[in-house]
Amino acid sequence: MSKGGIRGRVEATGRGIQYALQEAFRHPEDIKWAGLSGTLEGKRIVVQGLRNVGYHAAQFLSQEDGAIIVGVMEHDGAVVNNKGLDIDGLHKHIHDNGGVKGYNGYTPDSASVLTMDCDIFIPAAMEGIVTTENARDIKANIVIEAANGPITFNANEILRDMGCLIIPDLYANAGGVTVSYFEWVKNLSHIRFGRMQRRQHEKQTLHMVEAIEEMVGSKFPTKHLAKIIEGASELDLVRSGLDDVMREGYQTISKKWHSDDRIPDLRTAAMMVALERIQDSYNSLGI
Repeated sequence: MSKGGIRGRVEATGRGIQYALQEAFRHPEDIKWAGLSGTLEGKRIVVQGLRNVGYHAAQFLSQEDGAIIVGVMEHDGAVVNNKGLDIDGLHKHIHDNGGVKGYNGYTPDSASVLTMDCDIFIPAAMEGIVTTENARDIKANIVIEAANGPITFNANEILRDMGCLIIPDLYANAGGVTVSYFEWVKNLSHIRFGRMQRRQHEKQTLHMVEAIEEMVGSKFPTKHLAKIIEGASELDLVRSGLDDVMREGYQTISKKWHSDDRIPDLRTAAMMVALERIQDSYNSLGI
């Protein structure tokens, strides 16, 4: 971090995938359209590519949201476990061995994992992995594009007509560039996020805790005290900012999608929002 970086950048794209899915599940009408309900907890997920983006997305979704990673596809095959894969263990195996071969649950037949029964599919590595040849065999209710262009144009139409909710790449995998923007802002100011307000926040919160203790006549539980009074770190602020961007982004494109029956999907809605913002920018500059 001493050379101008920012905490949370490595995980940013995978974290953005998590935040995008969390926000999608806060829109019951979208999730119902895809034939699902409830929250991310217990949802079965298949991930294609367990490198940086796929690994972090799978790690956060399984460890923090209670999702179950049932399949992981890699260049040398795939791994399946219907009870849920140990993502950290599998990631270490890939790092040590160059692939998934030899891991418990390994199969050389990646194609069968691509089309296995699951709730969510996360293509996180290759362009054009879903084509007209395999789109009709995809069983996932939601596909979120962590890679760039993992679904071909014609395959997109097939999946959409099947009732699959596609969360498009131009929104879904924007976590990395979003945090890169935060990094740029930080480097312009030459000061770490949280530096100016963190200790003041701690003092102010501690005063509030002391006032509550005085009013109720008992001490605040020690196990919770340190976490409550602790000010936000740079990583906390980066994650908060990214979460806000991903929430607002999904809300905007979902609202656009539902605003007109002629808009067929989130991808079209996202493109329309992007073009409208470019137009607004040009208009404000008098171009």
